[in-house]
Amino acid sequence: GVGMNMAEGDTLISVDYEIFGKVQGVFFRKYTQAEGKKLGLVGWVQNTDEGTVQGQLQGPISKVRHMQEWLETKGSPKSHIDRANFRNEKVIVKLDYSDFQIVK
Repeated sequence: GVGMNMAEGDTLISVDYEIFGKVQGVFFRKYTQAEGKKLGLVGWVQNTDEGTVQGQLQGPISKVRHMQEWLETKGSPKSHIDRANFRNEKVIVKLDYSDFQIVK
């Protein structure tokens, strides 16, 4: 479209996520970390006491969108995702993390 430049997909954004379903005990965090690193994203992932997985993604908007789709539809091989919540999305000037970590 008009006004869209090449850098549009490179705008850095940050978004929080929470994944509901059978996402604990199925290596979900490990696969999320691997996928995030593969895409060049930074952030974190952890299990919650409520049986969900939550975290934060940061990186170029095009890569974050790819990761959001992965979290919503794919996950780890044995997981069963009911739904994914994304919130607090915002454009950021620089990344807050240097890598993608699994938080215990």
